[in-house]
Amino acid sequence: MKNLITSFTTAGIAEWVCCPGRQNATLLTGLADCPYIHRWSQADERTAAYFALGRIQATGRPVVVVAGDGASATALTPAVVEAYYQRRPLIIVTVADRENAGGCGAPGHIETEGLFGMYAPTMELQLPCPVAALPDMVSMASEGFPVHINLHLNETPTYGVDYSGLQLGDVPKAPRFRGSVADLAQMLRFHAYEGLVLLIGGLEPTEQEPVLWLARTLRVPVVADAASGLREELSAFMLHGADSILLQTPPRYVLRVGDVPTCEFWSALEEMPETQVYSITRTGFSGLCRDSIVIEGEPEQVMKALGDIPHTGDTERLLPRSRRYCGRLEELLLAYPESDAAMVRYFSNHAGIADVISLGSATTIQLWNRYAQTNISTVYLRANNGTGGADGTVSAFLANSTDAEYACCLTGDLSLLRDCAAASMLPQLPPCKRVVAVLNNEGAGKAYTPGMDDELQRLMVQPPVFDMKELAHLWGAEYYAVHSEADFEILDSLEDNAFALLDIIPDPDQTRAFNASL
Repeated sequence: MKNLITSFTTAGIAEWVCCPGRQNATLLTGLADCPYIHRWSQADERTAAYFALGRIQATGRPVVVVAGDGASATALTPAVVEAYYQRRPLIIVTVADRENAGGCGAPGHIETEGLFGMYAPTMELQLPCPVAALPDMVSMASEGFPVHINLHLNETPTYGVDYSGLQLGDVPKAPRFRGSVADLAQMLRFHAYEGLVLLIGGLEPTEQEPVLWLARTLRVPVVADAASGLREELSAFMLHGADSILLQTPPRYVLRVGDVPTCEFWSALEEMPETQVYSITRTGFSGLCRDSIVIEGEPEQVMKALGDIPHTGDTERLLPRSRRYCGRLEELLLAYPESDAAMVRYFSNHAGIADVISLGSATTIQLWNRYAQTNISTVYLRANNGTGGADGTVSAFLANSTDAEYACCLTGDLSLLRDCAAASMLPQLPPCKRVVAVLNNEGAGKAYTPGMDDELQRLMVQPPVFDMKELAHLWGAEYYAVHSEADFEILDSLEDNAFALLDIIPDPDQTRAFNASL
C-alpha cells in the first residue's frame, strides 16, 4: 500500500476524496498516515466525485476518489463523464471485495472491468506489488483524462506507515499541442476579411491572457461564455444578441477558442456547412458533428506557433446591430424587473465581486451569458456543462470555494435538488461567505412553453416537490426569498462566514412578456 500511495504522491496527487467502507479500509488506513496529502471524507459517492472534479478545476492537479466495490462506484459515473469531456484527471480507485465475484448476483458484487466504458479505462492492480509494476501516474495525469484503478488487496491494515523522505510531485504538464496551424494561419492572414467571429468557451485562468491578446489583436466580433472569464474584459467587442444576429447573417469563418461554447449559434453550426469552423481547445473535442479543423493544446502554445496575427475588424458590421440590441435589452429589463433575465442581472451586480462564481444549469448559464452585468470583471467563473446536463452543481462549487473569501453559485431549482448531499462537505471547508442562489422558476421549461395542454405540460415540466426553505433548514443555511431588486441587498449584509440559500423567484408572466418582446 505504501508503494501505491508514494507513486500517486510523487505524480502530484495531493488530495484524496474518501468514501468510507469495509472494502477500502486497508487503503484508508494507509492514507491516514501520509502527511503530504489532504484527505476529504464523503459517504455519498456521487457528491464525492463532483467535489473531486471541483478540486481539480481549482488546483490543476489530479484528485483521487476512493470508492468501495464496483456497485458503490456506479454512482461516480456522471462525474466521470463530465471529467472526460472537461479533460480532467479524475482518478477512480475501487477495491475488489472478492475474486471474480462479478455476475454472481450477490448483493454489491458487479463486474468492474470496463465499469465506466470509454470514459475511464479500467486497470486491474494486485497489491502488494513492486514499484516497477505500478502504473505510470505521471504520464496518465498529463494526458488529463479519467482513469479507473481496481485494486485486489492481499494486505491487512498497517498502522504507523513511515513516509519520511516522500515529496509531493509537481502539477502535471500538459502535452504539446497537436494539429497543424497552417490552415488557421492562412485563413487569418488572407481570408478573415470575408467575415470572422471569435467564439470563446470556458477557459482555464492560465489561458485567459493569451486569448485576451488574440481577441484584442483581431478586433472581430466576440461571443464569450461567462466561463471564459473574459466576458467583461471584452465588452467593447462583445456581440450581444449573437444568436439572432449570427443566424440571420452567418459569418464565413468562426474561430472557437476554449471549451465548447454554450450559445445556440454553436449548435446551429451543425446545419451551416458553408461556415468554416476552426477550434483551439485544451480538451481536443470539436464540439460539432460535422467537419471542422481542430488544434488541440494550450492557447499560448498555439499563439506562438501562429506568429503575427493581423487586425481584421468587424468587416460584416455586426457590432452596430449589437448596440441596437443592447439598447432594446436595457429597456426591457426596466420594463420587466421581475423577469428571470432581470433577476439574473441583479444577482450578477452583487455576485460580480465574489472570488469564485459557479453556474450550475443550462438555463442559468444561458441567462448569465446574455443578461449579466459587464462592468465588473469575473475572472474565476466555473460551469459544469460538458455533458449538457446540470449535475453536481453545489458539490463542485464548494470544492472551488475552498480558498475563497466570498463565493457565489447560481443554479436551477431541479439542479439544486439533484445535489442535496453536497452541503455535508461544509464542516471540512475553511470558513468563508458562501451563497447558493437558486433560480426558482418552478421546473425547467415552464416559463418557455406556452400553449401546452395539461398532459404535455405534466410530462415536460417538473416543478420541484420540496420547499427551498426546508432545504435551507436541512443544510443549516440562512434562507432568503428574493422577489425584487431590493431583496438582493441582503447579500451586502451577510457575515463573512455566512452560508446562505437565496431563493430567487421570478414572475413567470413577466418572463414570458420579456421573451416575447425581445
